[in-house]
Amino acid sequence: MTPLLSSPSPQLRCGARLLDLSEPHVMAIINVTPDSFSDGGDYHAGGLLLDKVLRRVEEACAQGATLIDIGGESTRPGAQAVGVDEECERVLPVVEAIAQRFDVVVSVDTSTPEVMRGAASLGAGLINDVRALLRPGAESVAAANGLPVCLMHMHGEPGSMQRNPEYQNVFDEVSAFLNDRILACEAMGIARDRFLIDPGFGFGKTVAHNLELFRRLPSFVEMGFPVLVGLSRKSMLGAITGRGVDDRVAASVAMAVMAVERGAHIVRVHDVKETVDAVKMTAAVMFEKRAND
Repeated sequence: MTPLLSSPSPQLRCGARLLDLSEPHVMAIINVTPDSFSDGGDYHAGGLLLDKVLRRVEEACAQGATLIDIGGESTRPGAQAVGVDEECERVLPVVEAIAQRFDVVVSVDTSTPEVMRGAASLGAGLINDVRALLRPGAESVAAANGLPVCLMHMHGEPGSMQRNPEYQNVFDEVSAFLNDRILACEAMGIARDRFLIDPGFGFGKTVAHNLELFRRLPSFVEMGFPVLVGLSRKSMLGAITGRGVDDRVAASVAMAVMAVERGAHIVRVHDVKETVDAVKMTAAVMFEKRAND
């Protein structure tokens, strides 16, 4: 397969750090929530378990993660909304502690302007928004903080997004949405070189929709923005393999490898060590400079 990894700029400025997009990156998922579908409660059980979070960050960095994605609001299907104050209390101490201790890009998985503003002031390097800056005030906060932002497509809201989602043409509609959001955010003052895009696998899509979007990943890459892919342990993998959430490592790694082959710049995962090794081997095969080292 022809290598498709490309970007208008090989360097993405993430706060105080530069991310080299000429090679694929692994983003580690850490949800400081009691109810996320895979790691819910692991780092928040009756309160924030900060020491446990920091041990996991240290482990993920040692395993090769170059980004850590911190989420304080579950966006699994059927999830309930979280109040602004509660999300801030979950997320901001974690962002501050990681930024002070580790040489890693801290990504904040949020749609909440107050969380974006606070996280940026505490050392976050990336905003990862499943709602593509559609919450009131999000565009202006993102424009002001200067951080790159990943715009994701979601059909509806987490509480209802998996209730019979329908599209006339899933690729056309998702790509049009992302393009429209980029244009709207540009009009608010966010520079074009600050955008990443995410097709939103599992966010208001059937298994067939997800597979069609995955087949069309090269077309998303051709839109000219870094592409982030999150498929780790998701229900579509269970639907195909018949495996439970904690037994989807092999399927998750396989999808990460195929995503990188199709041009994805960042893969967002739970199983860092396995994915990093697989991505390193994929890159070695794809890129001559790696193969000749």
